[in-house]
Amino acid sequence: MLINTLKFGPLEIPENKIITMAKPVLGFEELTKYRLVELEEFKPFMWLQSINDPAVAFIVVNPAIFYNDYRIDINPKEIAEIEAKDPGHIETYVIASVPNEWADITINLQGPILINTENNKAKQLVLVNSGYQIKHRVFDEAEKAAMTTEEPIEKVLEEPVEV
Repeated sequence: MLINTLKFGPLEIPENKIITMAKPVLGFEELTKYRLVELEEFKPFMWLQSINDPAVAFIVVNPAIFYNDYRIDINPKEIAEIEAKDPGHIETYVIASVPNEWADITINLQGPILINTENNKAKQLVLVNSGYQIKHRVFDEAEKAAMTTEEPIEKVLEEPVEV
């Protein structure tokens, strides 16, 4: 399948790479088909590119990269919705918010996205009473002070890139 994305231009998406949301991202309920796009220069972040709306792409990241103690309790019913037989085949991502400066990135630990890598079914959870917030800072003040960027964040986020 070929889609013409806003961020990546024409993007070929193999059928076996299409992620189907059993429970879509809040506020984007009509968007149920996605593809993870990984770029070497953007790691550890990735793009969750909508197939339904080529103008929509979320920046996502594995939360354990920044919060190695991040743990969520998942109800077996939640696992059943993405037909996961083995918890080892579930990848967890969170949506990142990127303001004007890289150093100010926050991630939504309250709304993780679970992807069953065996069948590419996914869902967004909304954690209640978890203690997690929708805006957790990725970098502390010392890390922010040490950060330098070669390119303005606007250039990285807005200019089309080749996949």
